[in-house]
Amino acid sequence: MARIVMKFGGTSMAGIERIRHVAGLVKREAEAGNQVAVVVSAMAGETDRLIQFCREASSLYDAREYDVVVASGEQVTSGLLAITLQGMGLNARSYMGWQLPIRTTTAHAAALIDTIDIGVLERVFGEGGIAVIPGFQGVAEDGSVATLGRGGSDTSAVAVAAAMKADRCDIYTDVDGVYTTDPRIVPRARKLPIVTYEEMLELASVGAKVLQTRSVGLAMREHIPIKVLSSFDDRPGTMIVSEKDIGEYQMERHVITGIAHDKNEARITLAGVPDAPGAAASIFTPLAAANVNVDMIVQSVPRAGERTDLTFTVPAAALAQAADVLEKNRQAIGYSEMLTDSAITKLSIVGVGMRSNPGIAARMFQTLADRKINILAITTSEIKVSVLIPEDYTELAVRVLHTAYGLDEEGEG
Repeated sequence: MARIVMKFGGTSMAGIERIRHVAGLVKREAEAGNQVAVVVSAMAGETDRLIQFCREASSLYDAREYDVVVASGEQVTSGLLAITLQGMGLNARSYMGWQLPIRTTTAHAAALIDTIDIGVLERVFGEGGIAVIPGFQGVAEDGSVATLGRGGSDTSAVAVAAAMKADRCDIYTDVDGVYTTDPRIVPRARKLPIVTYEEMLELASVGAKVLQTRSVGLAMREHIPIKVLSSFDDRPGTMIVSEKDIGEYQMERHVITGIAHDKNEARITLAGVPDAPGAAASIFTPLAAANVNVDMIVQSVPRAGERTDLTFTVPAAALAQAADVLEKNRQAIGYSEMLTDSAITKLSIVGVGMRSNPGIAARMFQTLADRKINILAITTSEIKVSVLIPEDYTELAVRVLHTAYGLDEEGEG
């Protein structure tokens, strides 16, 4: 007998027929003798619809009431799935975040999970039941509904798995696993049988959309194995585990695990910044106060007169806000000119094999140079190299790098 959390995304829950299919997957695990808790997202597109209602009601809507509205999407699907499971003869009940309870901070629309009371789930399992839980939400200290931010259902599932000491957390999506890159760009991209937490964190942070970053980080901290599966295709998925648990799969692995790209980046260059202590702080402190996330940062060698240029990236959606903040602080920063560019892509190679294999970055740079693809900025971590390139070269760059690192060879998956 295993304890399993099964999480189903919005496409899996998009309508009664799909919910019936999901119920069949849950029934299969329950009849295999496993103790099952299910976490569900709202139907595909439903959260966006509810958010739009809030905006139409008032452009300055209250965050507490926003949470009341948007949390309803997952409550609907959890109730419908419980009804469907009951119709199949299973002992299933839905449990809202306040009923378990899942306790969160009071940061409405961006709450963090504090604790989950396991008592209700233990009782459900003791009675041979199935708990169906709406993802993305919990109850704040004042008793109000609090949501976890977009993509929060993945985090809910991993948190529930950690609380009930589950053997694994199965994340069902519209893809059947983690691939070496986007198969729409590289048809010979391979599905990976296993990926480390560290690699998945890096891939998720640089553009891979399979899992939400917070959920992977939580799984890594709590040592919860994640399995990524498709709701629509009954094939083996991808296991996400710690590096020490790779074991038998190690011989199958390449030095580079995957290649990710993200077009949702924008570049800002501040020219003529004083080369003096506190100059960087004068730039990034007001951006942080405005909740603008900064990613890649490159500073040039000081020019004559002790001036330098500083380039960094922000989310494309935050470009206008970031530019406005910098313009308002222009005098304090002391830059002479601000240049912006949203026609760029962040391209990244990821793999734990980088730790013990020199020359990985050099191969990336030479491969791009051979195709006359200019590199605008570079950042690295222990298992990742990211470069900024012109957006028009995105697909060519992904394809040539995928080939350069041997990722489109035939293999398992």
